[in-house]
Order: sequence, then C-alpha cells, then structure tokens
Amino acid sequence: MAELRPSISSYLRELERRGASKHTVRNYGADLEQFAQYFEMPDSKSVPPVEQLDLALLREWLSDLYDRSLAPVTIRRKLAAVRAFFRFLREEGICPANIASRLRTPKVKQRLPEVMSAEKANNLLDAVEDGTVGAEPWRERDLAILELLYGCGLRVSELVGLDLEDISLDERSMRIRGKGNKERQVPIGIRAAEAVQRYLDVRPEKPGHLPLFLNSRNDRLGDRQVRRLVKNYALLAAGDSTVHPHSFRHAYATHLLSDGADLRAIQELLGHARLTTTQKYTQVSLRDLQAVYDRAHPKA
Repeated sequence: MAELRPSISSYLRELERRGASKHTVRNYGADLEQFAQYFEMPDSKSVPPVEQLDLALLREWLSDLYDRSLAPVTIRRKLAAVRAFFRFLREEGICPANIASRLRTPKVKQRLPEVMSAEKANNLLDAVEDGTVGAEPWRERDLAILELLYGCGLRVSELVGLDLEDISLDERSMRIRGKGNKERQVPIGIRAAEAVQRYLDVRPEKPGHLPLFLNSRNDRLGDRQVRRLVKNYALLAAGDSTVHPHSFRHAYATHLLSDGADLRAIQELLGHARLTTTQKYTQVSLRDLQAVYDRAHPKA
C-alpha cells in the first residue's frame, strides 16, 4: 500500500524532472498539501493509503471545499492538481484508474480580459524611453523588458528565463522556453530589438553569466521584480496600478488580431497548446467592435 504524502512527494519530483516551472511545482505542492491534510486524523494510522481513496472519499473532500465557500476558480485549480496527481498514480501502476477525473468541475463565469489600448501601451513605453518616468541606471533594462512584453507577447516566466544566447538581434528573433519546457521561435519588432541593444550596451559584463536580465546583484531578475516594476511604471505614467506583465500579452494578441493577423499564427506566437485558448481574443475584438458600432452608427 502506498502512503499519501510520500506519493505526493514522488509526484512533485516527477514534475520537476519533466521541466515544470517552479511556480507550477510550488502551487501544486500547496494544493496537494491541503488535500493530504484533509485525510489526516490525529492518529496517523487512520490516514488511508492512496489505493483506498475511492470516489466517495474524493467527493467528500470536494464537498468540503464548497462548504468552505471557496471561489469556483480556486476549487477548479485544486481539483486540477488532484487529477494530475491521480493521473501520475495511474501511470506508475499504483492506482488502476484516475478516479479524480470523474469529479464534477465547477463552472466559472467566463470573463474577458481587460485589454490596454495601443495608445495606452505606447504612451507607457514612450514615457519610459524619454525619461518622463524611471531613472538610471535601470531605464535601459526596464525599457527592454516592457518592449519585449508588449512587442513579443511573452509570459513573465518566459521573459525572466531568457539567456543571452536565446536572442539573435541580427535575425530579430529569439528562442522562448514556454510552459512544459516547450521551445518556440518568436520574431522581435524593431523597437524591441533597439531597446534590447541599448540595454546590452550597458549590461554589466560577467564571463559565463547567461541571464539576459539582471537585478542589482547581477543575478537573474525574478518574476516578482518584473511585476513590481511594471506596476510602478504604469502607476507613474498612467495612474493605473492594475497593469501587470500579462496585460501586455493580452494587448499583444488583441492588437495583432484587430489588425488582421491569422488566429493560428497568433496561437504559435503565444505558445498556446490549444486554439481555444487563443480564441478568447476574438471575443475581445468583437466586444471592441460592438463598442465602436454603438458610438458611431446612427441606428445603434
């Protein structure tokens, strides 16, 4: 009989081996820790082995999540972690089937992402470039970060994971390691390429040091630091503290679609595994078109 906590530890190690991000491993670990705590009694001998966790017990656990008035999106995330864990158990031959896949997923009202206008995005970038906001010695680095976020639609984890060897300014392209360690090639726009070159001209030299973006200690810049600088610049330039790195990704995709880019091409650029994930941007564009119609058409 396999014990629950050691099995969870084995699963998290397997996630790391498969190249899952630290963020994913940390979040799955936290959700599975809470899952294990639910089944633990004062007497540790009462903890059922994973082979005895049947559908009835999992439904009790799921019911407890509802009783705690957790948001549907939170329940969906915890359920996804447990399903992935039981899929691992099935692959390892510990459980004959993924019983967690039979649990009903709570529905979540679909919300369209709020998208910055092209004018707002460019005004923010212009304010950093001309020195209206920000200060030396970080302006060149921060401008390169913002230009790549908006000009290439990168996830923040992809941005901070960039190494010097991943970027070819001569070819105006870069290699991105996305979710699941999948690689893709992404073109770099002229403005972004120029910003990166200006940053490289002042970037501290350290032999054998690979990270593209460095912090004040000349170590790899972290995703939290990027979120913080994006928020600060948006607040200073536009008085809007709701802007975050993913806001630029939404804007990148929506503006490409609005200007006639093919949906499948946008899927490749964003690194989406499924086209349905990219299709949400068509709904955003339709919403914007409806707003234009309501403002401009005499019969609206």
